[in-house]
Amino acid sequence: MARRDLSGAVDFTVLDRMTGGDDAISEEVLGLFVQQAAMWSPMLDVRAEGWRDAVHTLRGAAAGIGAGELAEVCQAAESAGKAVAPAALDHVRTALDAALADVAAWRHELMLRGLKG
Repeated sequence: MARRDLSGAVDFTVLDRMTGGDDAISEEVLGLFVQQAAMWSPMLDVRAEGWRDAVHTLRGAAAGIGAGELAEVCQAAESAGKAVAPAALDHVRTALDAALADVAAWRHELMLRGLKG
């Protein structure tokens, strides 16, 4: 993966503003996002107790790195009624996959920059 693989699911200018453009801090924040996603994604099922907590946590993490669409679908899922929650969680999983793909491509870019600099 490389920068050319970015889909736009994450606006990395948000991350750059938060980290002051420091690649090492960006890498750390993105690593934490990936860990959060791995920890909370198994709970993205209405049968899992605490699925709303998982969505809430992912929403905050997404907003912090610039994954705006993921944050939006998390917010919608968090307030979804039981009848529409399964579909809302499908949207969360799809947006999370897109954000994670962008994060992987960006982390690859950061690694390449580290090798050059």
